[in-house]
Amino acid sequence: MSKLERESWNAPLLRGPLLDWYAAHRRDLPWRNNKDPYSIWVSEIMLQQTRVAVVIDRYQSFLARFPTIVALALAPEQDVLALWSGLGYYRRARMLHKAAQFVAETRHGNLPQRAEDLRMLPGIGSYTAAAIASIAHDEAVAVVDGNVERVLCRLAGWDALGPKGGARLRRDIESLANHLLDPQHPGDFNQAMMELGATVCLPRNPQCLVCPLAAACKTRGEHKTVPRAKMLSREVGHALSVRSATQPASGEEVLLEQRPENLTVMPGLWELPSLIDSAVPASDLRMVVRHAIMQVNYYVRIRTVPEDDIAILTAVAGERRWVALTDLNKMALTGLARKVLTRAHLLASGPSRSFTRRSTSTVL
Repeated sequence: MSKLERESWNAPLLRGPLLDWYAAHRRDLPWRNNKDPYSIWVSEIMLQQTRVAVVIDRYQSFLARFPTIVALALAPEQDVLALWSGLGYYRRARMLHKAAQFVAETRHGNLPQRAEDLRMLPGIGSYTAAAIASIAHDEAVAVVDGNVERVLCRLAGWDALGPKGGARLRRDIESLANHLLDPQHPGDFNQAMMELGATVCLPRNPQCLVCPLAAACKTRGEHKTVPRAKMLSREVGHALSVRSATQPASGEEVLLEQRPENLTVMPGLWELPSLIDSAVPASDLRMVVRHAIMQVNYYVRIRTVPEDDIAILTAVAGERRWVALTDLNKMALTGLARKVLTRAHLLASGPSRSFTRRSTSTVL
């Protein structure tokens, strides 16, 4: 984006209405109640590719368990993953943990203040670094996430499919973002841009009539974007096996299997054992769930498997462990395992239900 193009935008004229709109309409989210860089860091990592509603409760639980960088650094990785369970993209949690250990060991538990220095930490890219530096320390650096990209492309009339596609478009977006940034209120401006994209300038059916930037927008509606890759479908099966605990006071136990550490997806997390045959007789079908991971929709059949039949019906891929139902929330569960155990009313956070009272349900 040339200097002449940037100067064609009256940045001060846009900043006022946007900040006024943000002050009046911003959502009351827990990570907006302080300027603590650690809290902001945790929220920004959690919010990557995850809905706000899902993040809110997990964010508060996470900070209650790990209130400081040092507390996070000293925790075992499995404890960190357990509190991350259900958020998905577990590499984020691992990198957050590693970065906390690095900061605790080399910086006495204090995060760098400048975006340039924050980018040197594991798992912190330009977007997260800019968010922490601008919101916590008022550094005048623009945040560009997917929501901000969409707002700026529509504002400038750029199509992702047009001649500005790819690297050039990305450079122009970042250039325009930094040009429009309010240097006096960079944190609020960045959050206002992200909020606008999340609540008004939506991917589909944007609410242009209530947009504070509508008068300057060259698109006024949806813009052309690269089509999303088509979702693939797979059918798989997992075993749900519950027994009475060896210690009567412990109630019941469920069988879990740990995913091998050499896997690229969710290594080290605990899941229900995989069935050798995903075709499940109706009499043994506990439920069917749909679960999306990246570009794949999994249609998962959950089979009721008595303890005596585990060896012949399941494929062993990792360490197995019988876990008391009261301890399930302490385990680093995969999202699918958490979903199934919740819907089967086996997680301690939900009402207890005896496994011997079999009920077949289909959930799609």
